[in-house]
Amino acid sequence: MCSTVNGVLLVLLAVAILIIVHRNLLNLSDFLDRENPDAGQILPFEAELSPGVRQKTERKRDEIPVLITATEDRLGAVIVAMNSVSRNSKANVAFTIVTLNDTVDHLKAWISKTTLKNVKYKIVIFQPELLNGKISKDPKICCLCIKNFMMCVEKAIYLDDDVVVQGDIQELYEINLKPGHAAAFSDDCDSASAKGIVRAAGNQNNYMGFLDFKKEAIKKLGMKANTCSFNPGVIVANLTEWKNQNVTQQLEKWMERNSQEDLYSNTLAESITTPPLLIVFYKRHSPINPMWHVRHLGITGAGNRYSPQYVRTAKLLHWNGHYKPWGRTTSFSDVWDQWFIPDPTGKFHPVRKHAD
Repeated sequence: MCSTVNGVLLVLLAVAILIIVHRNLLNLSDFLDRENPDAGQILPFEAELSPGVRQKTERKRDEIPVLITATEDRLGAVIVAMNSVSRNSKANVAFTIVTLNDTVDHLKAWISKTTLKNVKYKIVIFQPELLNGKISKDPKICCLCIKNFMMCVEKAIYLDDDVVVQGDIQELYEINLKPGHAAAFSDDCDSASAKGIVRAAGNQNNYMGFLDFKKEAIKKLGMKANTCSFNPGVIVANLTEWKNQNVTQQLEKWMERNSQEDLYSNTLAESITTPPLLIVFYKRHSPINPMWHVRHLGITGAGNRYSPQYVRTAKLLHWNGHYKPWGRTTSFSDVWDQWFIPDPTGKFHPVRKHAD
C-alpha cells in the first residue's frame, strides 16, 4: 500500500508540473539560479517564486546535470544511483532530485550522514494538491518533465532510480545528438539479448505493443506499427531543441487525449510513460550506445540471458521490470549491493537482507 501511495504522489507532482510549465517557466529558472548551486538546498516549485527577478546566471559549462526522481519507498535506489554515478566519474556532476515534502528530511539525512555529503545536489519539492487530476498515474512520468527542472542548461540526463552506473557518466553526456533531435533513447531492438528477454517475458519491442493502432487518432499519425520502440529509463536531452519543439506541450496533449480516448493503456504497455514519448519522438530521436543502457534486469530470465562478464562490462544497468534489486529476488542484486549505502536513519532496508 505504501509503495502505491508514494508512486501515485510522485505522478501527481510530475503531471502538475507539466500543466503549469508555461506559467512558471521563467520564475523557476530565476529562483534556481539565484541560489548557491553547491549548497544542496531545497527548492519549492510553485510557491515563493519571485516574479520580479529576471536576471539569469549561466551554469558552468563543465557541469553535468542529472535528474532523478525519489519516493520514500524507493529511496535506497536513488542513493545507489547517485553513489554509482559520483564514484565512477571525476566530472562535475550536479544532481537534481525531484521528490515530495514528506521524503525531504529522510533524503537529506541519508546524504549528509554518509559519503554522499560532498556530492552536489538540489532537491525540488512540490505540493501535489495543485494537480487538476486529468491525467492517469504512473511513477515514471517525471521523465517527461525534464525541461521543467533544468531551465538554464542546454543538455541534461534523466535516469530512472533503479539503475547502477558503472561507466563515467561524462561519456554518456557527451554522446552526439543528431541535428534537430531533442533527445536520445535506447532502442528496444538495439541488442539480441534485450530482444530475447523482452519477448520471453511476453512484452513488446515495437510501437504496436504500446499504442492502439485501431484508434483513429493513432492511424492519422501514419506511424508504422512494427517500428522499434525505445526505453525512457535513460534520456539524454538537448533542452534547447526540447523547448524550441514544444516537446513538453506535445507530451501533455497526448496524455490528455489518452485520458479521453484511451489511445494506450497498461494492458498494452508496461507504463504510460513510453507511449506519448513514442508518438512525439517517432523517427526523431538519436540512439544511445547499448552498453549505456543494459536493461530488463528486473524481468524473469535476465540472469540466464546476460552473463556475469557482460554485466560487469556494461556502462549502465537498469532493473526495469517487476523485480527490483532491493526486493526479495532479482538477477544480479549483488552488483546493486556494491553501491548501496546503509540508511543512517534505519528506515530503509533491502527486503531480502532485512528478512535474513
